Amino acid sequence: MENWKRPAEEVGALMSLLLEYLPQERDELVEKNVRFQVIGARDGLDDDVVREIELTEQATRGCTGLHLVLAINYSSRHEITHAARRIAESVRRGELDVDSITEDTVSAHLYTDGIPDPDLLIRTSGEHRVSNYLLWQISYSEIHVTDLFWPDFDPAALREAIRDYAGRQRRYGAVEAD
Repeated sequence: MENWKRPAEEVGALMSLLLEYLPQERDELVEKNVRFQVIGARDGLDDDVVREIELTEQATRGCTGLHLVLAINYSSRHEITHAARRIAESVRRGELDVDSITEDTVSAHLYTDGIPDPDLLIRTSGEHRVSNYLLWQISYSEIHVTDLFWPDFDPAALREAIRDYAGRQRRYGAVEAD
């Protein structure tokens, strides 16, 4: 959501890319069995952008291969607040007992419900911050930082990030054994 503070030309160009590429790539996503999903608040997006997102999500809903997730108009704090409101409403209606709320309950109310937590978060442009992105979901993700800017992040840079990740020992919060 913070990206709306960027120059209007930049935001407009990104929305134009969605309007151009979603209809153009929809059939190929289905052919390649790729499920497409957008996480983030849809309010504030132009109706034509929302329509193309929904058409692409609907067309690929049954795909079982790769899962392509785009974060658009996304803020992790907004996502968690939205989940908390939905949980509170379930409690208010008597559908959920406060004492039964668990991490799984919260996860089930996030935009990413049904999507596995990321194993690897790649930060471009040398930034050493998570920028309000998937704060709940990246609690045990490995982070790879590269000085490359996003437009310059190419297949070679991706291979390097994967090599770096493959050389790590995932501990999920535990300390390294002696």
